[in-house]
Amino acid sequence: MVAFASPLTLVAACGQVDNIPKPLTEKQSAVLMKELNGKVAGKPVNCISDFNGTNTIRVSDNILLYRVSGRLVYQNNLRSACSGLSRDDDIIVSEQFGSQKCKGDLIRLVDRTTGMTGGVCSLGEFVPYRSEKTTG
Repeated sequence: MVAFASPLTLVAACGQVDNIPKPLTEKQSAVLMKELNGKVAGKPVNCISDFNGTNTIRVSDNILLYRVSGRLVYQNNLRSACSGLSRDDDIIVSEQFGSQKCKGDLIRLVDRTTGMTGGVCSLGEFVPYRSEKTTG
């Protein structure tokens, strides 16, 4: 008699592996430190406005930064690793509803040359990092 694992068991096993973030490389750590240096983490939010003209910065296969201004950056720890995200070669296509990026929204990686779709990943919470106001 041959036993097969249920599809749910296989998905759960894969999800557990993907949820373990790889340690950041020295270069990735430097990018993260540069963007968050002098800023203080705030309370995580589920959505951010897409009208701010945010600049997306790829830190690793798990971490995206959305720079709103020099004083405000949102860190998003993806719900699972997004293979190839850190290479910065592929185009990020957001699958969102309305004018906000929200926790659970999907992003797809699309090859710049061939147009083929790569990884599909889910956004996590957005942690705001703000520069402290200076009194003068």
